[in-house]
Amino acid sequence: MNARDPQLPRLPDAAQARALAGFAAEAWDERIVPALTDYIAVPAKSPMFDPDWAAHGHLDRVARDAAAWVEARKLPGLKLELVRLPGRTPVIFFELAATRAGSTGTVLLYGHLDKQPEFNGWRSGLGPWTPKLDGGLLYGRGGADDGYAVYAAVTAIEALQAQGLQHPRCVGLIETCEESGSGDLPHYLEALKDRLGQVGLVVCLDSGAGNYDQLWLTTSLRGVATGTLKVEILTEGVHSGDASGLVPSSFRIMRQVLDRLEDSASGRLLPASLHCEIPAARVAEARATAAILGDEVWRRFPWACGADGGASLPTTTDPVDALLARTWRPALSVTGVDGLPALGDAGNVLRPHTAFKLSLRLPPPVDAAAAVAELKRLLEDGAPYNARVTFHPDGAASGWDAPAVAPWLAQAMNEASRAHFGAPLATIGQGGTIPLMNMLQQGFPAAQMMVCGVLGPKSNAHGPNEFLHVPYAKKLTAAVAQVIAACP
Repeated sequence: MNARDPQLPRLPDAAQARALAGFAAEAWDERIVPALTDYIAVPAKSPMFDPDWAAHGHLDRVARDAAAWVEARKLPGLKLELVRLPGRTPVIFFELAATRAGSTGTVLLYGHLDKQPEFNGWRSGLGPWTPKLDGGLLYGRGGADDGYAVYAAVTAIEALQAQGLQHPRCVGLIETCEESGSGDLPHYLEALKDRLGQVGLVVCLDSGAGNYDQLWLTTSLRGVATGTLKVEILTEGVHSGDASGLVPSSFRIMRQVLDRLEDSASGRLLPASLHCEIPAARVAEARATAAILGDEVWRRFPWACGADGGASLPTTTDPVDALLARTWRPALSVTGVDGLPALGDAGNVLRPHTAFKLSLRLPPPVDAAAAVAELKRLLEDGAPYNARVTFHPDGAASGWDAPAVAPWLAQAMNEASRAHFGAPLATIGQGGTIPLMNMLQQGFPAAQMMVCGVLGPKSNAHGPNEFLHVPYAKKLTAAVAQVIAACP
């Protein structure tokens, strides 16, 4: 690394770094894990998965609980408001004045409290709303994605103050609509724009890690377009023996329609507009990351037939290609189905319709709204057999490619990683979507971005057996504190 600019704030020394780590570890054991245990038990599903969220009150409850926890820390000068715009999910906004004289910038810390739905397949003794701490892993829905963020963010600032380390002005923005595409967030950003200040650093705690051995910086995120594709061929189900062979199966028509979008043999998306040229810098990053992770890039997933020779294999076993495939190339997934009875209820009936919930991941530069329009045209026009084919979009968010990292931030993150993990900073693209990042990039184009998180190998956000790796979270909290201390 280059020599540090003497005009920038002094990084914590080794003794102070150890003190930050000790404070974070104690806070996690005594205060954060109990708070997250209570949080996991609340089925605070995002509005897309709980249309009656306002009546159920779960989102309001987790927001109130988190706000009360923050206020109970009694940080000097803390101002906190639970903001509620009419008809929209609640947001926690807090701010702490700078303790460093002459500091003019603001650090924005981001997280969310809403959750994905239950999903099935949880191991015996585990469940989405039954938190369990086992061997340093806190199981349950939402702890890692990303309910821990508000607690870790406030603890990082508290750790600095406990050691007498100065920091710039800090604000927190904790939403409850992220898993639904952050549809409410632009309205809150507009309402709070005067209070956000001049953001110089964004710390987003909603991302992942390539391993649990070092600090990982997310450098790109894919976009997403979702919606329901429905094929209708009959007005009601009929005897399959009477009609099959004459009435085309709605499932076969569905296959034909999807063949317009995807090569089913390779999984490659066919429209050129859904692809992009991968920047050379990101390819170079993928090579560096592949050198660290090797085959764990693809072996980390729970393959049905294992991940050994002769067992289930991914689309590619080349680590560099695998990293690019999950971060810079489009991919289609079917995440839900309607119109198919359960196996035990399946009679000899030709079904009237088949509906798929589609989730299309998009490369970072591809415009999500344009992709939705392309999908609708491609899937609906000229339906086979003159069937009724409709695509109803229900969400779209463009991806994000991180701006160049300033030398001071690169050095601060690398030194924080070495201090708290004993290994250098590493970078990785992520295949998921954080809608906030594009919003903030547009609103604060000069801001630096530290996007990180606890979603490491097998943590399985959105799926069964989701866990938060508590030892990693302790180190991440201390590392974030150290970076905030280095922020000009």
